[in-house]
Amino acid sequence: MVLPPILLIDDNQSRIQQFEIIFQFMGYRVKTIGSENYADYLHEINRVGSIFIGEGIRKQFMIINEIVEMARIPVIFITEGNDEVTVEQVHEKLFHVLPSPLQHAQLSPLLAKISISRTLVVAPTNLTVETKKLVLESAEDTEALSLVAARLKGNSTSMVHIRKLIAQVAESEATVLILGESGTGKEVVANALHDASLRSSKPFVPINCGAIPAELLESELFGHEKGAFTGALNARQGRFEMAEGGTLFLDEIGDMPLSMQVKLLRVLQERTFERVGGNKTIHCDVRIIAATHRHLEEEIRHNRFREDLFYRLNVFPIEMPPLKHRTDDIPVLIEDLITRMAQANRGFIKLTPNALATLMHYEWPGNVRELANLIERLAIIYPKSQVDVDDLPEKFKQHRVENINMETVISVAEIYEEEIKVRPNIVENPRGTTASEMHDLMQHHEYVPETTAQLPEEGIDLKEYLNTMELDLIRQALDECNSVVAHAAKRLNMRRTTLVEKLRKFDLQR
Repeated sequence: MVLPPILLIDDNQSRIQQFEIIFQFMGYRVKTIGSENYADYLHEINRVGSIFIGEGIRKQFMIINEIVEMARIPVIFITEGNDEVTVEQVHEKLFHVLPSPLQHAQLSPLLAKISISRTLVVAPTNLTVETKKLVLESAEDTEALSLVAARLKGNSTSMVHIRKLIAQVAESEATVLILGESGTGKEVVANALHDASLRSSKPFVPINCGAIPAELLESELFGHEKGAFTGALNARQGRFEMAEGGTLFLDEIGDMPLSMQVKLLRVLQERTFERVGGNKTIHCDVRIIAATHRHLEEEIRHNRFREDLFYRLNVFPIEMPPLKHRTDDIPVLIEDLITRMAQANRGFIKLTPNALATLMHYEWPGNVRELANLIERLAIIYPKSQVDVDDLPEKFKQHRVENINMETVISVAEIYEEEIKVRPNIVENPRGTTASEMHDLMQHHEYVPETTAQLPEEGIDLKEYLNTMELDLIRQALDECNSVVAHAAKRLNMRRTTLVEKLRKFDLQR
């Protein structure tokens, strides 16, 4: 669903600039007006999709009151980072209160809800109670799926495919089997599946089948009655009962003993079980998601895993790729890890382009878990510092990338530094220069243009010359694309936000 333009009423120019970059990147047109001349747009106010009002504008409460009373569209109030402010404190008819700075993880589900609420507001008399309920449920599903995208970081083809698979299977009751090496994020996928499912309001209960001794696993899964065995002083629920109505995540299912596999198969087939030491049949309504790092077909050949259980679990397989097969996601993952640490006050670091390129050449046997451990260790050793190749542990230095030309260094720095500065929480968007393209540049070590510019005898102002050339190419791209910034950015092989910044730098009107 395409929203009409967003109207932003604000007097804070730096905040306006940040909002414009984020909204335009997300594909929304933004109309910005100041508090002094907002009255000139009141006759058009119901033509926009939503209104964002910045805190601290002149006549703030008068404007908010006037707009929410007359507008039939969602109005959102932007506070200066005060999470304690509620809708009721500002105005009971506000749609939402949002702290500044805006973050993609907050905006994406909010804008999804706005698109649905607009349907309900514009034509309420045309919708039955049942239809309104379905529409609202659709809004909740849209929000959940947007949260899935925010949780699963990466723009590689494999991660885009995994997000698509999750969207396809989330609302069904099908059993899902997540495959992949240790540390690839299988539990993250399981959580995302639950959050996007119709069971998201119910419990998500994980259990590691390989970490619990075989003699205790049955009690952990099915519970036990008082006196069932030595030490069973009280009756206890098992994980199946804890997950009633929700999702049970069976991690490392490939390590489950054969004796327990038989009992699990019975529960999957009949949806009933008994506690250890009990004879009362308990019915369960639980969705099963299983995961393993083992090759179950190989385990079946060696009689370590039941073939009938495998077919019960393997209804909808999702295979997580190892990190070495999606190295172009490494800058995104590092950015996210650093941002999370900074938000949790656990330190902050910045990697040089050479260090980043070196990490992209490492094999990562421990996958994303190993990467997270490295970033946390570096933040402890070099707090609030820049980390270069020589600061990395010894095993990474042997993957040092030599002879990186200046063009490649600039490309890496632009991807990494601009993500941190401009969009610290937006990680699921197309990039102008992908890491795989960056890798190709590193492999070739140099870029040879079709024609070589001649340096005049009297010399040249290189900076002015490059600015002039860049400006000319940007104008050509905009002309060819009818001033559509997104298309022009694609022609120039750069991100939309980068081009927006350059348009502002050169004072070009779009």
